[in-house]
Amino acid sequence: MKSEEQKGKELRRGSLEPLPNHRSTAAGNPKAMALPANAADAAGTKHAPKKPPKTKQASRRKAQGKTQQNRKVTDYYPVRRSSRKSKAELQSEEKRKLDELIESGKEEGMKIDIIDGKGRGVIATKQFTRGEFVVEYHGDLIEITDAKKREALYAQDPSTGCYMYYFQYLSKTYCVDATRETDRLGRLINHSKCGNCQTKLHDIDGVPHLILIASRDIKAGEELLYDYGDRSRASLEAHPWLKH
Repeated sequence: MKSEEQKGKELRRGSLEPLPNHRSTAAGNPKAMALPANAADAAGTKHAPKKPPKTKQASRRKAQGKTQQNRKVTDYYPVRRSSRKSKAELQSEEKRKLDELIESGKEEGMKIDIIDGKGRGVIATKQFTRGEFVVEYHGDLIEITDAKKREALYAQDPSTGCYMYYFQYLSKTYCVDATRETDRLGRLINHSKCGNCQTKLHDIDGVPHLILIASRDIKAGEELLYDYGDRSRASLEAHPWLKH
């Protein structure tokens, strides 16, 4: 008979042996262990370190960076405004200068001289460029009714001469009567059909002024001339030099 101690050892030894119908996973691969699917995926995937939460300071720095990127060139360099004047501004400035020159009565760059076969004339003492103001044909600005009366009066004295210039302005006929002897030089400029000056009307506050401008470049020493424009038979008979 087996003693109680021997039976206990056999029981303990028998409990460690596998059953006949039980297949041990460890027998085929002692290192293999069955893991759940989620556990296997987790084991093969490395977890990325978690980013620390954004702080207010980091958000502020990022916002400042965007602001700097979106800045314009004008934030760093001052905007240069064009100093170039418009055409209208230039024309207005030129008119203002001419108004002041005419109203001042200054007559520069010319002198009186005696011209052969003509008598008195005006010589340029400086160069004038084409389109430049030369002088005003200054005298009494009157309407045609008064002009005709004066002309009839002057005709009674042939030595008086004729210094009357008629023109149209705003559908009305005017005359500049420069017959009276003055120190203004415009009245002494002689006639030529090929002159180097031409007449032009210039308005100052609604009042027309008859001025002479250079029709081409004029050199110093040249006689100043312009076309009187009178082609009437009576005028040509009285003043044959109007033909030239």
